[in-house]
Amino acid sequence: MIDYAEEAGPAMASPERIGYALPPLAEFWAGKALSDVRPETCRAYGRWRAKSDGTIRRELGILRAAINHAFVEGRITRPVPVKLPPSPPSRERWLTRHEAARLLNAARTSAKASLHLPLFILIGIYCGKRKEAILSLRWSQVDLESEIIDWEKPGARITKKRRGRNPIPRRLLPHLRRARQRSCVTGFVIQFNGHPVKEIKKGFAAACERAGIEGASPHVLRHTCATWLMEKGIDPWEAAGFLGMTVEMLQKTYGHHHPAHQAAAENAF
Repeated sequence: MIDYAEEAGPAMASPERIGYALPPLAEFWAGKALSDVRPETCRAYGRWRAKSDGTIRRELGILRAAINHAFVEGRITRPVPVKLPPSPPSRERWLTRHEAARLLNAARTSAKASLHLPLFILIGIYCGKRKEAILSLRWSQVDLESEIIDWEKPGARITKKRRGRNPIPRRLLPHLRRARQRSCVTGFVIQFNGHPVKEIKKGFAAACERAGIEGASPHVLRHTCATWLMEKGIDPWEAAGFLGMTVEMLQKTYGHHHPAHQAAAENAF
């Protein structure tokens, strides 16, 4: 696991995930051999960890990746299967337009986050990108003249979760222009006192509490963007390209929001 963290981690889009998973993995598997990685011990890890299936799945996924890495590097003669818990059901939480307005108003009343938190929320709703993509976005990736955002992180390895390039939505454009006037051209779009904002969960949760919104995390902004696109009847191929996901994933998770959902079955009657 240490080899995997040191050798593969720097090239990953989110290397901090390895760092979060290593301490509990090392504590449980310390003193065990590779042959001890069996379905029953993986289930025992889940009971010992006493976390959600999603957390257990991510952590055991790091263990599996580390084992596969060792096999590819020739350090072990064969990979060992790692039993993961089933994927948790996809979350259906998204914001209504009324909730989004309340959240923005609550974010603007924050003493410390009144500038960067509303901008983060607006980018999340209008662009549908993941939290990490928004927080790592630099002004050098934002072309306000051509009205294009290049979401690919400069110098980062391209992964299957490609971020792509998007036109800047019309309603987001003036907010970005105002933010650009008070920011450094080489700096981050989401910043506080000239420094990048590394984590926004705490401020986001506080704004949700003031707005009376329950069950929402920063990722709900991506769900909101996808849901609103489908509710407006946007072509799934175009919406999937804008969000940076496959059409299959979009249809599976959000397809029932599209006004044409099951239209063929309805017309059959």
